[in-house]
Amino acid sequence: MQTYYCKVCKKRFSSSRRTKNKTIKQLWKDYVFGKQVFREFKYDKRTIKKLFSKYNAPAKIHHPGPVNIVVDATYFGERKEETSWCLAVVRDQKRKENLVWEFAKTESTSLYRYLRNDLESKGYIIKSVTADGFSGIRGAFWGIPFQMCLVHMERLVIRGTTQNPQLEAGQVLLALTRTIFKTNENQWNKRFRQYLDKYQDFLNEKTTNPFTQEQYWTHKELRQAVMSLIRFRKYLFTFKQNQKIPPTSNTLEGHFSHIKDIVGVHRGLGRMQKQKVLNSILLASTIAPSKKKLDEIL
Repeated sequence: MQTYYCKVCKKRFSSSRRTKNKTIKQLWKDYVFGKQVFREFKYDKRTIKKLFSKYNAPAKIHHPGPVNIVVDATYFGERKEETSWCLAVVRDQKRKENLVWEFAKTESTSLYRYLRNDLESKGYIIKSVTADGFSGIRGAFWGIPFQMCLVHMERLVIRGTTQNPQLEAGQVLLALTRTIFKTNENQWNKRFRQYLDKYQDFLNEKTTNPFTQEQYWTHKELRQAVMSLIRFRKYLFTFKQNQKIPPTSNTLEGHFSHIKDIVGVHRGLGRMQKQKVLNSILLASTIAPSKKKLDEIL
């Protein structure tokens, strides 16, 4: 019987099946949530990898019911080198819980339709969806109240105005966008119409290339920002109808940021290994789970 020594918990473990499983779980916990790398373990790298290959996470425990969900995706790998792939997640902001997730090559309507079907097949009743402007999400969750993430909306506007607009039309547009939290839909729409009336001619200005005679919008970026507001206007105030609807997808953005911090510690992981780490974090719904939660997901 072979005996192992764990540097972390200062204990020796025999190679019996039950003890070995306990050892693997302990090592996996320290690797994923303790941010330990291979060189920090007593075992050699080859032994650790062999032990980790035998670890399989349990199935997620679901508590279905009505949910107001936040949906988003994040990418790993290099898009320019065509090695990228994405992780799409559906999260319950109220309980701070990841409900379902899926790995895919890229975002698509079919990916989000799969997540919707998965949720509903488990007994969840989707009351609302909060997400960014990707049309595939709205298409997949058609028929369910949709809230455009207000942080993403502001970012789209800033692309056309910058953080410190020099043009009066840009200053007014950015200021108007930032009042969405503080006003109601009727008041905001009234002010937006007033903005369009006042700056319509300015936004429609064109410049002619003196050599080719080709015309283009003089204030193209600002015009695109305005068009984004027009396109998403009907989805900006859904959260005003029900206080349970999240107005932003910040809960997932922050979660993704923390996840990438952990994955970044373990450099050199292949896609399958990385997804195994991600799966454990997603099961925990946090990078700092309680002991009770760890017992549940390991």
